[in-house]
This record gives sequence, structure tokens and C-alpha cells, in this order.
Amino acid sequence: MKIPVFVSCPTTLSEPQQASRQLILERLDGLDLEPRAIGISDFATQSPLREVAVLARHCSGGVILGFEQFRVQQGIRKYGTSKQKEVTELIILPTEWNQLEAGILLSAGLPLLVFKEPGLAGGIFDYGVSDVFLYEMPMSMSSDADKRLLSSVFLKWQAEVRQHYYDH
Repeated sequence: MKIPVFVSCPTTLSEPQQASRQLILERLDGLDLEPRAIGISDFATQSPLREVAVLARHCSGGVILGFEQFRVQQGIRKYGTSKQKEVTELIILPTEWNQLEAGILLSAGLPLLVFKEPGLAGGIFDYGVSDVFLYEMPMSMSSDADKRLLSSVFLKWQAEVRQHYYDH
């Protein structure tokens, strides 16, 4: 029997993003972990946010996949406040669901593994905002060093997932 883990990931991805997602799902499968997500493995009968909370209670870990979903090249940050600032550099944003689901998983006390594409920031993707380590999204696994690093990240996290599963 596989241990269920919640996977937060946008449903619409580019081809390179799909390849990264597939790489991570294969790692989960290799560790006998079952990825669960609303709209993929589980379907909502109530509001999606409530279903996320219900599903999280049946999981022993979480994976947040921070993929670019929105680009802002110009705008105003904190509009109408004394800290208003014009934005002229590229800002890359994830799906808002990554933030909501990360909060639910953290509040449930589940071990989290957070991956983010380069340049992605804000909320769970900011360094130091939580005790969760952030990892760059594995885009290509050409070198043996990259493979070893990804394996060690997954092995450490899955040990915490298994401990949660058997303790609860």
C-alpha cells in the first residue's frame, strides 16, 4: 500500500513544466508514495478549498510544485499606500492555490517538500518564511550530481512522511 501525499501543482503546464512534474511523480512512485490532488486523483463534491482541507487530513506529506503561471512586467506594488512603488522588473508568480494549499498542509503539521522555478518568489516561495527548505525545480537531470542531490532530498523528506504515517 502506498502512503498518500498531497501534491500542489497547477493543472495547465508548459511542456518543460510537465517534464519536471513527471520527474517528481516518478520519484514519488519509486518511494511507494501516492500523489493526491483535487481534480486529478480526487474530485470535489463541495467547495474546492474545503476538499483540499479534507484531503490533506488523509495525507502524510505534501509536495508544492511552484511553476510560473503569471508574468508581470509593469505595475504598481502597494498602490495607494505610503509604500507605493512602481514595478519595472519581471515578476513571476505561481498559482494562488500553491499558497493556499501550502498553508493548509503546514497547519496540518505535514512534512513539506517545496520546489520552485527560478525567479519565483512570494509566500511559501520566499526563503526564511517557514522552516521548510526550498529547492529549485528539477528541470533536467543530466548530471550525476543533480540526480544524487534530488535523491537525497526525497529520501530525507520521505523518512519524515513515513514517520508521520506510522505515528498517526
